[in-house]
Amino acid sequence: MCEGCETDLADASFAPRCPRCALRLEPDALHCAACLARPPAFVRTIVAFDYEAPADTLIGQLKTQLRLSAAPVLARLLAHAVWCEPSAQALLLVAVPSSRASLRRRGMNPAAEIARSLAAQLGWPWLRAALRRRRETPRQTALGRQARLAGARGVFHCPHDLRGRHVGLVDDVMTTASTADAAARALLAAGAASVTVLVAARTPHGR
Repeated sequence: MCEGCETDLADASFAPRCPRCALRLEPDALHCAACLARPPAFVRTIVAFDYEAPADTLIGQLKTQLRLSAAPVLARLLAHAVWCEPSAQALLLVAVPSSRASLRRRGMNPAAEIARSLAAQLGWPWLRAALRRRRETPRQTALGRQARLAGARGVFHCPHDLRGRHVGLVDDVMTTASTADAAARALLAAGAASVTVLVAARTPHGR
C-alpha cells in the first residue's frame, strides 16, 4: 500500500466515534444508543478505519485471499490509531480466537496475525491462545444483531490468571460488538482489570 493511501486510511480513525464501541456518531452525540442502553464489558475501542470500500479490501486480502502480508499493514494502521490516543497505555494483547471451522478453512487466525504484528510494532506483550471457545457458533455474517448477542454469551473462557492486567483485545472487524463483549467478559472473569478493544475495522452503523 502506498504512503498516501495509508495516510488516508489512518485519518479515518479521527472521525467522531462512540468512545466505548467506536461506532461513528452524529456531530452532537457523545455515545451511541446501544452503549447507553447496554454498556459492553470493555471500556473503550480503538479502531483504524471503517469497514467500507476501499479499505475493506485489506481485510479481504487477509481473510479471504489469505495474504499474510496484509496483517502488518493492518497492524501498522491500528498502531497509528493507538499512538494518537492521548490516554494510551501498554496493554497485554490477546486475540479473539477463530472458530474451528474458520481455522480449518484458512489455516490461520486473522486476529492473531494482526495481534502478533501489533505487539512487535508497539513493543507490547502478546499472550497467545489466551482465549478459548467453549462451543462453536453459527457464522456471524448470517445473523442479525440480537441473534449475535444471544449466540455469543458465554462462548469464551480464559484459562490464564490475568489479575490486575489491562488487556488489549485484538480483532479484525467489529460489527455488533457481541463477540468483543463476550470475550471481554471472559477476560474480566479471569481477573483482568480492564479490557480495551483494538480492532482494524468497524462496520458503519453496527450492521
